[in-house]
Amino acid sequence: MSQQPPPTGQARYAWREIERRDPPKRAAEDRVSDFHEIYSLFDEATIREQASRCVQCASPACVEGCPLNNRIPEWLALAAEGHFLEAAELSRATSNMPEICPRVCPQEKLCEGACVIHSPEEPICIGAIEKFINEYALARGAVPIHQVSPNGKTVAIVGAGPGGLACADELSKLGYTVTVFESQLLPGGLLMYGIPAFKLEKTVVQRRVNILKRQGVQFKAGLTVGRDVNLDTLLKEFDAVFLGIGALKPKLLDVPGAGLKGVYQGLPFLAQKNAPIGLDLPPVAVKGKRVIVLGGGDTAMDCLRTAIRCGAVETLCVYRRDLANMPGSRKEYYNALEEGARFMFLTNPLAIEGNTSGEVTAVRCARMELGEPDASGRRRPRVVPGSEVTLPADLILVAYGFDPVPFPPESDLSRIAVNEWGATKTDANSMTNVAGVFAGGDVVRGPSLVVHAVRDGRRAAAGIHRYLTEMQPARASAQP
Repeated sequence: MSQQPPPTGQARYAWREIERRDPPKRAAEDRVSDFHEIYSLFDEATIREQASRCVQCASPACVEGCPLNNRIPEWLALAAEGHFLEAAELSRATSNMPEICPRVCPQEKLCEGACVIHSPEEPICIGAIEKFINEYALARGAVPIHQVSPNGKTVAIVGAGPGGLACADELSKLGYTVTVFESQLLPGGLLMYGIPAFKLEKTVVQRRVNILKRQGVQFKAGLTVGRDVNLDTLLKEFDAVFLGIGALKPKLLDVPGAGLKGVYQGLPFLAQKNAPIGLDLPPVAVKGKRVIVLGGGDTAMDCLRTAIRCGAVETLCVYRRDLANMPGSRKEYYNALEEGARFMFLTNPLAIEGNTSGEVTAVRCARMELGEPDASGRRRPRVVPGSEVTLPADLILVAYGFDPVPFPPESDLSRIAVNEWGATKTDANSMTNVAGVFAGGDVVRGPSLVVHAVRDGRRAAAGIHRYLTEMQPARASAQP
């Protein structure tokens, strides 16, 4: 497919005449009563109009801002001309989940944040257009199922999250026989169990899994590698192994009273409320309760919005930095505000208070101010003396982020090298210190975005392909 030439004449200045539009969104009072997605699709005319705002930069910053280096200006030009199927085809060329990433990516920090039409005008609505063109293609059965002749080699994927699914997709297109091992009963990882359905309908995830199944990828659910199946068994049965097991060890709340009844981690709460199947988790009932969420990331936003839908009478987010330094998506922050959540910035918990029955009654906090930048460049919060405040609460959800889960010491996975943070070490080919074992996604980089996991899965697939077609034969011929 030839690249579309940049627009000329008045078309180049369409962004001056056409205002950015955001996709249709359900009213807050309507959407808080269910878990359905809150955004719908543009119509075709609006898509063409919005895509025409792209100025077709010679060195497009949006491509650099996208972790997948999606060919954004090219498919925007096609969409502007109404060639939606061709635009979707280009989108699929660089992304294994082009209908999922626009639903969950913080575009304002990635492609749209890098768009040159950013000030004083609004950037191109790249995410909404990407979602439309791919849903358009899927609705018309125009997404091909890649079924190629087997090349005789097999790969085991451990973990059916976005990194594992992307790796499986790439390898199956190259003729590898791929088997995905997943500890949960349904594939999808955090796409299925962690991200609420009001952001990502679970039927969308299942549709992508079904495409992989039709492509020949096999799934073995309910099996935990390191417990039900060991690594050595996989290495005997498969030519290579990819670890995409994520980073699901929660960062703990380390203040007095953290063990009181009514203090819960955010992710199990989300999984219990959003998973399409029953999970073996203790019930977390928030109906009629005052809920405080601790943290400022996307998990915190998801907890707030889920608690509202489950009947909490108050939902308050307590975060130790200000809004400008909050890591969560601004889009999700404003959605949470619309739905009734409240926020207290520059506030940090000192202790959880309880009654004689050991139940949460309040959170004692201190007000904070921002001092000098820390090693990450973010200004370090410090306590304002004499600023303590007590916030009444019936239930606390801790959303402080996650670390990689340590490999069980009794498992043969424990011989895989990790760094001081517990993240798996890999080389330039995404291979660990164990020959034939590769890794990517959160288990390597720590908690990050879905699009980063997809990129890591693609890179690992390329590394596995190089290993099995170049490095492994060389090693075998060198053996006596």
